[in-house]
Parts: sequence; C-alpha cells; structure tokens
Amino acid sequence: MSEGGNGAAPDEPSAAREPRPAAASAVEAAILRIGAVASWIWLVLILVIASGVVLRYVFGAGRIELEELQWHLYAVGFLVGIAVCITTDSHIRIDVLRSRIPKRQRAWIELYGLLLLVLPFVALVLLYAAPFVAKSFARAEVSPSPGGLPLRWAIKGALLVGFAGIGIAALARVARVWDELFGGNGARRRAP
Repeated sequence: MSEGGNGAAPDEPSAAREPRPAAASAVEAAILRIGAVASWIWLVLILVIASGVVLRYVFGAGRIELEELQWHLYAVGFLVGIAVCITTDSHIRIDVLRSRIPKRQRAWIELYGLLLLVLPFVALVLLYAAPFVAKSFARAEVSPSPGGLPLRWAIKGALLVGFAGIGIAALARVARVWDELFGGNGARRRAP
C-alpha cells in the first residue's frame, strides 16, 4: 500500500499540508509542474504502442523506430515520475510497519534513508552517467538497429537529467524532513 498524497493516514496531515521550507516549496512546485507536463508522455506512449500494433497486425509492417520510441518514452516517464513521487511522498511504503512507528521516528528513518541511500545512489549514477553520455554524444551515436532512432545520446542524456531531478527532489525532501525534526515547526512537535 502507498502513503502520502491520497493514501495518507487519517490521523496525519497530508504531504501537501505539512510545513515546508520556502526553498523546498519552490523546488517541489517546479518538479510538480514538470511532472504535469511530462504526464502527457503516457498518452503519447499509448498512441505509439497502438500505432505499432496496427502497423504490425493490420498492415504487416513492423517499425523498429516505434519500438525504440516506446522504450525512450517509458524511460523518461519513469525518471520524471520518480522525482514527482519523492516530492509528493507517494512512493511505495510498507504501511503495516510504518503505521506502528511514531511520526518523529519515521522522520528520522526518512532522513537517514535519503542521506545514506538515495542521495549517494543518485550521485553514483550521475558520476558514471556523465562520461557515458559524453562518449555517446562525441560519437554521434545512433541506434544499431536498421531503421532505429538517431540521437541515441539524447535518451542517454535523459538519464542525467532524470537523476538530477531525482536528486533535487530528494534534497528538497531532506530540507522538509530536517525542518520537521530541527526547525521551528519540528521543534514544537517533539511528541511521537
């Protein structure tokens, strides 16, 4: 089960009503706007898939560029989606365990998880993805498949942009959790 957004427990304020530092709020608002625009990717993906199916089964002409475009759209959609989920706190959690942990302890667990797991992973991906994308760009890499998409470096670049977005969303989340634990709002709410 998920928590946050529409799945928040009734005894807790939703993520939208939690107090947030101003910088975190601005970053999160930008991520949500990008997510709203990027949500149209799913409609485009459905149209691409339907077109591929019709071409293959009605006209007997499969198109490799449509298959590759599907992969690219999935990748971009999920990378943006992860950043939005971090921002809205709507990612998957084990609610049975989480509901038994006091709110302050949950905030500590989240802070440690972000600082020790999420941010180092994002940094590692960005560190190794940058030369990967640069090499692809320098080679003007294209799809190895006949009739595949050109500009293979562009989808590899989406990895950099997507993980940068995930990192920024995680930093904004750290700021919000930090404020809850140590800021004016968190200092007044020390009860479990």
